[in-house]
Amino acid sequence: MHLLLNVAAFKIGWASSVVGAAQQMPWAGPLIVLIAVAIHLGFSTKPRRELLLLATCALLGGLFDSVLTATGWVRYPSGVVIPMLAPYWIVGMWVLFATTLNVSLRWLKSRKLLAATIGAVSGPLSYLAGAQLGAIEFVDRGPALALLALGWTVLLPLVLTVADALDGVRDSAATGEPLGAASP
Repeated sequence: MHLLLNVAAFKIGWASSVVGAAQQMPWAGPLIVLIAVAIHLGFSTKPRRELLLLATCALLGGLFDSVLTATGWVRYPSGVVIPMLAPYWIVGMWVLFATTLNVSLRWLKSRKLLAATIGAVSGPLSYLAGAQLGAIEFVDRGPALALLALGWTVLLPLVLTVADALDGVRDSAATGEPLGAASP
């Protein structure tokens, strides 16, 4: 059940974040992300560890997207609070993404080369979809997508490693047992 909710919450959160930003309502996505995070933490056996994971991913992802913004490769038409930094809704999407690392992306943790390959392809495709919906603008599309591919090649294996170290859902997600049923 947690797996299905995790996938659904991610898809709904992603869509509401990107469409909200594209429609000049950048606050819409983060509201849905808060609900997704609450659901995720409700299933966590160690919610403090998961919160630390979410914060770490927000920091890493926010830094990555801020570098792309500050260097002029990517622009965001809405949700920018401080120029040259990533908008708050994209940082929220990193938090949302972090909720998948110990649940629906758990299978990828021990496959770092595959994670790097998936990151190199799916990361840029996600941003490209955001651009097509109007939430993101590429200054020079080809080089920006190449930088995104390079960044996601490193970031996906990195955040999976962090997720493994801070896994707060291991017992319930890995064994399928109800919360509190697994040994400490």
